[in-house]
Amino acid sequence: MATGYWQEILSKGLAVPSDRHLEDLTVELTSMLGSPDPEQRDGTAYPALATWIERGIYDDLLPGLGDGMAAGLTVGLGERGTDSVFRRSFSALALAECLARDNERNILPSDRVFEWGDRIASWYLRERDTRGYVPGKGWAHAIAHGADAIGILAQSPHFATNELTVLLDVLADRLLMPGSDLLLAGETDRVAAATMQILRRNVISLKILEPWVARIAQAANPFNSSGEDDPYALTGNAQAFLRSLHLQLTLAGDPPPTRPDLILSLVDALKSTNFPFLSLPAASA
Repeated sequence: MATGYWQEILSKGLAVPSDRHLEDLTVELTSMLGSPDPEQRDGTAYPALATWIERGIYDDLLPGLGDGMAAGLTVGLGERGTDSVFRRSFSALALAECLARDNERNILPSDRVFEWGDRIASWYLRERDTRGYVPGKGWAHAIAHGADAIGILAQSPHFATNELTVLLDVLADRLLMPGSDLLLAGETDRVAAATMQILRRNVISLKILEPWVARIAQAANPFNSSGEDDPYALTGNAQAFLRSLHLQLTLAGDPPPTRPDLILSLVDALKSTNFPFLSLPAASA
């Protein structure tokens, strides 16, 4: 990669250079999305693509660009601990930028948005590399990036109650996936933020939301676990999510209309999964 070339572009505010075709630049940036070098991936490729999408450079090419990013979600899918995760994870972010542009400008047909939504959901539930920060290589963060993409999907005018309900289920399925590692790099906060975006659409009733919270709460109680496995490892992701969502619902400056009732459901869930810490200590003799 011509690192000096891209550093010059960055220094000029990411103006599109005139000495090369946009198609060639895009191919190079797409390849750099999968680089294990964070300077190429985080520092160059993603900011360049995101900026050009936001500025409308790709408006006429958005369907093809998004298709290319969607294809990146399958590169090495199923691998754990390999560098292929960077291509998948940052393809999700770039695809989310395409969707955000459509949310703003209504460029894409609905079937393309639904297709990309299906591909994001399929990748998210099949992703097996849940590393956050990789020493020497920077952020992989596939679970966080997938949540970000779902949060942007939730803002799509093409998505209504049925599609948003599916997104909620995808987030819950990801959190409760058997054998998943503990998420320790803020991923549950990002999943909660995506949930908030769904809730802000105000089209999903409490009849759906309350059982959804109850399902997560059932998996968040370490005191109901049995066997030789660490109960906190088994329930930690669900528990951390409930706490994150409660925090965001309570403190968010732009809360969803369902906030009061949903907070009550979350409080009940947190009480039922933290009950040993909520009772008064026994009086000393």
